[in-house]
Amino acid sequence: MGIFRIIKNGLSKTRKSIASGLDYIFNGFTHIDDEFYEEIEEILIMADLGVETTGEIIESLKEKVEEQKIKQPADCRQLLIDSIKEQMHVPENAYEFENTKSVVLVIGVNGVGKTTTCGKLAGNLKNEGKKVILAAADTFRAAAIEQLQEWSVRADVPLISQQAGTDPAAVVFDAVNSAKSKKADILICDTAGRLHNKKNLMEELGKINRVIDREYPDAFRETLVVLDGTTGQNALMQARQFNEVAKITGIVITKLDGTAKGGIAIAVQKELGIPVKYIGVGEKLEDLQKFDADQFVDALFAVAEEEAGE
Repeated sequence: MGIFRIIKNGLSKTRKSIASGLDYIFNGFTHIDDEFYEEIEEILIMADLGVETTGEIIESLKEKVEEQKIKQPADCRQLLIDSIKEQMHVPENAYEFENTKSVVLVIGVNGVGKTTTCGKLAGNLKNEGKKVILAAADTFRAAAIEQLQEWSVRADVPLISQQAGTDPAAVVFDAVNSAKSKKADILICDTAGRLHNKKNLMEELGKINRVIDREYPDAFRETLVVLDGTTGQNALMQARQFNEVAKITGIVITKLDGTAKGGIAIAVQKELGIPVKYIGVGEKLEDLQKFDADQFVDALFAVAEEEAGE
């Protein structure tokens, strides 16, 4: 299955919630007026694009309609797609860490798919020919260590772990030295995400970062926060909170296949100015995909007729 089809299938719930409503508006309205724009705005907010992001999309759409002297509502469809794409930007160097010696810290609250993301990312990078090591530094949950052990077997990459309750920085210390001795390309560290106690989390991440600074100063650093797409605006709030305690360089949004609110991927990137780098649209290894803004929006707006003909 091609990448676009994987993403399109994974976003089916969000697409149906957006497409059916927009099709009704574009085909049901006879002229473009305030009510027309308000109806579009409501659908985008319901898909969790957020009030601020939706407002900017609507303003951009209005400008395009005026500049191009558009009179028919149906002719606004592509203009709306273009306006949404303008809200997202993934920089060209977003995946620089994949092509150099790097340490990737993965953070996120329990239940968002953080440990699974570590395993999938390791598997995908291994399949691209990278030498990857996993570190089980979420030592406060025995289940996280066991889960990462399963993923290390599935992805066929080595895992550095210790007993539950061990100092996470000690695990990272061992993992960094293993990565150096084995000449690994990428070390992926699964870390705890206890947002209810930001002070402890900040201290823990600070200690881990100091270990990496001291033991592996020449490594490229990447910090990814994992968010559960099914939680909508709550995911945006979590991202803001994590960004206060860690220098986040990228966002991973999981479980987009289980929600009609996949627009959160657009809202998070626009409102935080941090690129969404990966999205999860299913359970399989290949269902963790690099985020492509154009592809994402095109998958959201695949017309109903195309789906019916598949």
